[in-house]
Amino acid sequence: MKIKKSLQKRIVSVLAAGMIMIPGAYGLAPAPVAHAEFGWGSIIGAGIQGAAAHAQLTAFLKKYNDSEEGRQEFFEEMKKQYGVNYNTYYNNKIDTIMANLTAAIGAVDPTIYDKPYNYFINQDKSFNAFCTLGHNMSINTGLFSVLTNDDEIAVVLGHEMGHGQKDHPAKGARRSLNMSILGAATGTDLGVIVANVINNRNITKPMEREADALAFEYITHSNYNPGACAAVWQRVMDKSKGQENAMQQFLSDHPSDGDRRDAYAKKLYEYSNKHVTVKDGTVKVNGKDFVTPAALGDMSSAERSYFVVGNLAAAYHNGHNKDAAYVDGKTVMLGVQPIMTCTYDDESAQKLADRLNKIK
Repeated sequence: MKIKKSLQKRIVSVLAAGMIMIPGAYGLAPAPVAHAEFGWGSIIGAGIQGAAAHAQLTAFLKKYNDSEEGRQEFFEEMKKQYGVNYNTYYNNKIDTIMANLTAAIGAVDPTIYDKPYNYFINQDKSFNAFCTLGHNMSINTGLFSVLTNDDEIAVVLGHEMGHGQKDHPAKGARRSLNMSILGAATGTDLGVIVANVINNRNITKPMEREADALAFEYITHSNYNPGACAAVWQRVMDKSKGQENAMQQFLSDHPSDGDRRDAYAKKLYEYSNKHVTVKDGTVKVNGKDFVTPAALGDMSSAERSYFVVGNLAAAYHNGHNKDAAYVDGKTVMLGVQPIMTCTYDDESAQKLADRLNKIK
């Protein structure tokens, strides 16, 4: 998420008082300043300045990333800078999802209870959410204009919590500072390097991939559909067709939307014990065609197919494939696992259940 101009002006003024901005983490880190204009002076003696910068960054992170007082202070500053959306429906939705994700993460990483997440919905209309220092999270109001079901929203928030659990914001801040200090060897004024840190993004592609993988793990320990991990990226691609820069969040420091979707499809295949795949919107079980779901509302056939894959993957993972497929109303069931609720544009639930029994 880009820094707001108002916040960036504040950062510049703070620089003059001896602080620098940690990019992407929205944090203010103390740093020695000799002049008002980012004045770290020339690169002569950069080694000493680099050591001082590291020491002060460490002190900053200890306070704002680790201490309860510091991270609460930082959280309140975030709310002032970005504004808070108090919409009851959205906030109740996020409260439920965050509670469910916290329990899911706690099943595999109990350290989450040592530093519970602070979160709020901000007023930004673009599609984004972010996690910064101190397990402080914010969700853009614009997220709800793109995502309409809890499963996909949970994937996005699980991804951000993955960043938090692996301390990516703090690690990225250190990496950014290291790169800035190394860059000083070019003879560039160190003050200019510090200014550049403000706009550089410090979450790397490997960190993004790790957070994606963690989101999948968290979702599989919840009641959310694991197929939503791939579905959300299919939806993003569907919504952004023909719209340049429609999703401003997904920049060069992120894997492509298609790569993320396909990586999740592979995870679903592995999670199903290698029984379930999807290609061009057609769900396959043991290599044989099962169903090509019809589009439903603003959900494309391709997006919907990943939800079917997620249900089938869960059924195979939990051993329900040993049970017979049957119909409950308009829903195809495999044991106790719902697989797909059919619409008028789909094949009948009975036909799909019969087919599933033949190929499962």
